[in-house]
Amino acid sequence: MKRDKIIYYIATGLLTALMLFSVNMYFFKHDDVSTMFAGFGYPVYIIYPYAVAKLLGLFAIWNPKFKIIKEWAYAGFFFAFTLAFFAHYMIGDGEQGGAIVAMVLLVVSYIFNKRNNK
Repeated sequence: MKRDKIIYYIATGLLTALMLFSVNMYFFKHDDVSTMFAGFGYPVYIIYPYAVAKLLGLFAIWNPKFKIIKEWAYAGFFFAFTLAFFAHYMIGDGEQGGAIVAMVLLVVSYIFNKRNNK
């Protein structure tokens, strides 16, 4: 059981660091992110709401009281990482590795969250 908690905290901590790096980019390097979003064909006005949604998702994942919202947060991150992978793949910029790493961390976090809460 202790091993499962350690794996959960490591995976969730690394996922959190990755998401906070992303949110930091969205808020403080808006011009670079706007160029990237425009390259994907996405509207740039979704950058700030997307950053806030990532922060709320992280809050839900770390808060043990929000069991149902935590499930939705995991699902939202799953879809976000899947779409990010395909967006990078389709434009051929070679940056889909970050989405793969995020997806692996998300799946490990989810599995070990379930194991710890049996």
